[in-house]
Amino acid sequence: MIHLPSSPFPALLVGLPILMATLSLFFRPGGKAAVGLMGSILTAGLALIAFVEVTQRGTVIHILGGWEPPLGILLRMDSLAAVFIGMTAIVGVFISLYAWGYFRAQETSAEGLPLFWPLWLFLWAGLNGLFLSNDLFNLFVTIEVIGISAVSLAVLTGKTPALFAGLRYLLAAITGSMAYLFGVSLLYGSTGTLDLGLLGEVLEPGPTTSFSLLVITLGLMIKMAGFPFHFWLPPAHSSAPAPVSALLSALVVKGAFYILLRLWMEVFGVSLTYAAGQLIGLAGAIAVIWGSWQALIQTSFKLIVAHSSVAQLGYLLMVFPLLILAPGVSADSADWLSPAWTAGIYQVIAHAFAKASFFLSAGLIIMALGHDRIESLRDLVGNMRITALAIGIAGVSLIGLPPSGGFMAKWMLLKGIFLSGQWWWAPVVLMGSLLTAGYVFMLLRLAFAPAREMNTFRPVPKSLEIIALMLALGSFLIVFPADSLIQFLESSGVFGSGIESIIEGGVYGND
Repeated sequence: MIHLPSSPFPALLVGLPILMATLSLFFRPGGKAAVGLMGSILTAGLALIAFVEVTQRGTVIHILGGWEPPLGILLRMDSLAAVFIGMTAIVGVFISLYAWGYFRAQETSAEGLPLFWPLWLFLWAGLNGLFLSNDLFNLFVTIEVIGISAVSLAVLTGKTPALFAGLRYLLAAITGSMAYLFGVSLLYGSTGTLDLGLLGEVLEPGPTTSFSLLVITLGLMIKMAGFPFHFWLPPAHSSAPAPVSALLSALVVKGAFYILLRLWMEVFGVSLTYAAGQLIGLAGAIAVIWGSWQALIQTSFKLIVAHSSVAQLGYLLMVFPLLILAPGVSADSADWLSPAWTAGIYQVIAHAFAKASFFLSAGLIIMALGHDRIESLRDLVGNMRITALAIGIAGVSLIGLPPSGGFMAKWMLLKGIFLSGQWWWAPVVLMGSLLTAGYVFMLLRLAFAPAREMNTFRPVPKSLEIIALMLALGSFLIVFPADSLIQFLESSGVFGSGIESIIEGGVYGND
């Protein structure tokens, strides 16, 4: 018997966006946008109310149909899920407001663009469902909903580059899904359950468990564009409309990371080794250097931002070697676990705000100039001051300069690195920041430089510039509630008490 508070919010967070997405399909393009925007605002408001409930009541659940696991489906919203859902709500509603104005301001009337709204709401429902799912197969269903919606959004324009990039994205998504599903089938065959809480209790070390861990991890690495499976990300992000690029980079790739984090910390504890943590950390370290270097040599603004995403996701993978303890080290003595968790959470949030701002700013530049070649950014400050300010603020967070959320993430990551004695990761963090500074300051130098030839900047809606700026400012404002956020996560057992307590306490707590 599961003894946790019941709440309707987990079910509503999935059902409401699905309802609004379905409803929008019955309207003409203008009606689709109105219903879609309304659905976005309602979903965001509901998510924030649910977040407050978790802060007051702790972990809440919803048992669908009244059938408890392993027969039934359980949705669980703990502090970690609440943080991801809250982040998705805030970033998502700003992107929705931007999309409303962006598509209305476009002179072209591509037939596929009205489908942005139902696809975006289905995607949002998939993300919420993923963060709330407590079952391996439900997680598979949600990542499929997310993948299909994301690929459809990426090819909305119907242009040849978008179609080729979308096909590559689709093949990568299918490959990742099949690898994940294969691992899930092995686990079900050996344990007879798919519930995360029950799996954490009955899973035993052995070849089957280790191989399941391997194929599931590979599948999720493909989904999140982790190195060396990042090949699909830059083309898909750079060829999509600006609001779609922002969604893909800021939110979609975080879903696979969330599953990876949950499974490694809650399910596969019996099979994790110190070497496995070092290996995934190495993939992250290479991603940081490779992605940053590739961003530095690009000549297209959106490609710079897309390759930058590969690097920023690498920092998330570098958290794993700090969470996997070496033999003979107890969780009680591992005082670096809390900084490592904090680094991961803040990297997720800061990247979501900053990268969404970057892509939305890129959309404004394309709207003003008709292209995003960086040489045309000259005199951007003289023509689009708010957009230039948004790029600068978001860039500071990506670099990791104080007092931004990116600084908080990298500072806590370095703290965890030195406390754990794994000093070899520190040069990677510093080199990544230097390379990021290289392409951010390159963009800012061009923005302040006088134009070599007369660039005709068409006027863009100020409201869209302000939205991009507000997201950039959000990457700084998230630092202020840092103490409260960390205490919120610690009080729920997400970190601070050590990895062993997470595994031993189970998903449902010590009932």
